[in-house]
Amino acid sequence: MKITSITVSGIKLPLIRPFIVAYETYYDMPTLLVKVETDTGITGYGEATPDQHVTGETWESTYSTLVHHLAPLVIGEDPFAIEHLHEKMAETIYGSPSAKAAIDLACYDIMGKATGQPVYNLIGGRYHEVMPVPFVVSILEPQVMAQQAAEALKDGYSTIKIKVGTNPAVDVERIKAVRKAIGDGVQLRVDANQGWRNKALSMWVLEQVKDCNIDWIEQPVVADDITALAEIRRQIHIPVMIDEGVHGDREMRETIVKQAADKLNIKLMKCGGIYPALKLVAQAEMVGMECQVGSMVESAVASAAGAHLSAAKKAIISNELVGPFMFARDVAEFPYEKKTIRLTDRPGLGLDVNEQTIAELTQMSAVISGEK
Repeated sequence: MKITSITVSGIKLPLIRPFIVAYETYYDMPTLLVKVETDTGITGYGEATPDQHVTGETWESTYSTLVHHLAPLVIGEDPFAIEHLHEKMAETIYGSPSAKAAIDLACYDIMGKATGQPVYNLIGGRYHEVMPVPFVVSILEPQVMAQQAAEALKDGYSTIKIKVGTNPAVDVERIKAVRKAIGDGVQLRVDANQGWRNKALSMWVLEQVKDCNIDWIEQPVVADDITALAEIRRQIHIPVMIDEGVHGDREMRETIVKQAADKLNIKLMKCGGIYPALKLVAQAEMVGMECQVGSMVESAVASAAGAHLSAAKKAIISNELVGPFMFARDVAEFPYEKKTIRLTDRPGLGLDVNEQTIAELTQMSAVISGEK
């Protein structure tokens, strides 16, 4: 089997309401859909959802990387040769993980379709039958966040995650207001997205909310300061999750050596796809760290890939694959069942991608073809 053609489509998915985190406010989500065709007639879909604050890639730069570098590189290659493809991509361009993830995801989709197996069967088989998803609350005024969290419980959610990180004093109010609104028995996770910047400020906030029964605090300090994260972990009773601080093996090794986190948030767009994500899971298991599969607020395509990874691994105990819930339009129907994910046994990613929707949302597109 050989890759014969790749179509890259730059689209912007409309959000139902703005998504606000410490470093950005999103009114729509720029992403890139990749369609990979083979000489057997099997087609696979991948996605790149870059974030310049996290991966160092923009929507435009990722489009250029795919069109001018990675897509031409893999034309004529076997999509099953996933380690070889990652090596070629790494030798050609440094970093650019979301661009590489798009190729990786499409290859796994093809492998599953070619073998008649869902992707989770290619990476260990299904371990988790049903995967609950949390309700994610954007940064707003404390009482508004509390109200949204309370309404989410009435809608059937069992876990609340809140975004903070813009103002430490107000963040304390946000956390306390949400905990009061949802009661003591509901899981509450707090994500600062690097917004508290340093150890001192993070410790001050966490001291104020130590009685709020937080499941875990995620990435309170800047991504590069793994040492500060380790010091925070040693001084607080709240479990610590690292997110932006780990992209790949190098940061994972440092995190393990410094014992900087209890939990790891894996995002396919940070690490470069399913294949490198599997390595991170294995390293986490080795030292007893639990994992979560997060999201850059991706369409059904990348969300499905994350779901297959989540389903296959015991060490992945949670996910935040909530992108499809947040869009007014998506490119495929995602397998939500109420407030959970339940994957089918359909081959590949298990999606029927709507080419018409992609065409209507496309703002830039290119087709790369030609046998090597």
